Amino acid sequence: MFDIGFWELLVVALIGLIILGPERLPRAVRSLQETLSKVRQFGSKMEAEINHELRVKELHDNLRKIESADDLDNLPDELKKTMEELQRAAASVNRPYAKDSSASETSATEAPTESSEPPATTDQPKPQRPTQGETKEPRNDPE
Repeated sequence: MFDIGFWELLVVALIGLIILGPERLPRAVRSLQETLSKVRQFGSKMEAEINHELRVKELHDNLRKIESADDLDNLPDELKKTMEELQRAAASVNRPYAKDSSASETSATEAPTESSEPPATTDQPKPQRPTQGETKEPRNDPE
C-alpha cells in the first residue's frame, strides 16, 4: 500500500513521541488503529454490497433474456445456469410455505407432531444487565 520502510516508520514514531509526548502517544496510536479498522470494515461491507447488487442485476438481465427467448431448450449455457439458479432460489423460498400448507391439510382429529408445534415461550422477562454506573449487588461504602 505505502512504500514505507523501517527508518521512515522510526522517524514518524519519533516525531509523534516529540509532539504528543509519552502519555498521549499510545492513546493516539490506538485511536488511529480503531479508525483504520472501521474504514476497512466499511470498505469490505461496501464491496460485498456492490458485488451483491451487481449479481442481482446480472440475474435480472439474464431473466429478461430468458423471458424473451422463444425456445427454452436452445438457450446458451450461461442463461441455463441462471434459470436453474433462479428455480432453486424459488424452490427454497417456497419450501417453508409448502410445510405450512401440508400442516393445514391434516385433519383436526390427528394429534400434532412435535415438529409442527411452535416452540414454547415463557412470559418471564429477560434479566437486564447493569449499566455502566450500576453494579449487581449494592455496595456499602463507609463515608
